[in-house]
Amino acid sequence: MSEQIKTADLLDEAPDNLTIQDALGKCLQQVRNHDKILVAVSGGADSDIMADLVIRCGGKNKATFVFFNTGLEYEATKRQLAHLEDKYGIKVMVLPPIKPIPLCVRKHGVPFWSKHVSEMISRLQRHGFKFEDEPLDVLLKKYPRCKSGLRWWCNDFPQTDTGRASKFNIAYVPGLKEFLIENPPDFIISAKCCHYAKKEPVKKFLASGDFDLNCSGVRKAEGGDRASAYKTCYTQALAGPDQYRPLFWFSNADKTEYDAHYGITHSDCYKVWGMKRTGCAGCPFGKSFEEEIALAEKYEPKFHKAMLKVFGASYDYTRKFLEFRKQMKIQEKSEEPEYE
Repeated sequence: MSEQIKTADLLDEAPDNLTIQDALGKCLQQVRNHDKILVAVSGGADSDIMADLVIRCGGKNKATFVFFNTGLEYEATKRQLAHLEDKYGIKVMVLPPIKPIPLCVRKHGVPFWSKHVSEMISRLQRHGFKFEDEPLDVLLKKYPRCKSGLRWWCNDFPQTDTGRASKFNIAYVPGLKEFLIENPPDFIISAKCCHYAKKEPVKKFLASGDFDLNCSGVRKAEGGDRASAYKTCYTQALAGPDQYRPLFWFSNADKTEYDAHYGITHSDCYKVWGMKRTGCAGCPFGKSFEEEIALAEKYEPKFHKAMLKVFGASYDYTRKFLEFRKQMKIQEKSEEPEYE
């Protein structure tokens, strides 16, 4: 039990790294203060460290370790889950998605570029939008039931304090509006696979138990919407479990030091394939998707065929967009040298 672990003993065994020592102290406190802990493991490097940290701080008998299967997973990830079970003597519950990713894509559409971009394009497509370059008031008359999508399209949200386009505007992704006007998608775009394969299963499982602490591997250094949504590593909930992010303040260097000190072994996706970061397997949101496609073809050819079948339209469209942006920048540099 966590009460049997003394803070001094835990820190004496820790590396001489203040961030890691602080994380150990905070994790020990959270384990002591909670009775039923949910630890979601993904097979990725951050979740490997998170699981080790919770167990090291005495949370093994308080924790439920869960893997949310998206329906499109690497064999390397499945082997990593077995490794965690063997190493720590735990059982990782494998829970199915509400809808697996292949079914979501067939039924709702394929993700493109980012969750927010996919959601906005999806809203526009559902209303038969023609990707027209017209003012907001004109478009609202044509598509009166699509206000949020049209506000995004027309850059109707105020700029940030730094003068940069709001992340809620299409201008946040340079060149995207011009690209969509010239190359309207001839396939359905949607981010519903995130909703049905990950978000809803987590929500459903949390509601089914009486967990008082939910641990996630979010790190501030990751950047992006997920990390920027939080200011601290811990959020006390008014209802439901408290939210805890044990690695919130870890840098990549801190992760490397933790791995070396405690002998953490990660998935073959890292140690054999050479990937630096993993998310949903094959997801088009990853800007290094070309590298992931090549690695999957080399190490898991069956999965490679599956990912091309599921996400192929998005990969092709993203390539076309990136080439469009490249040409757009070359053209505008001669006119506006400061263009970014």
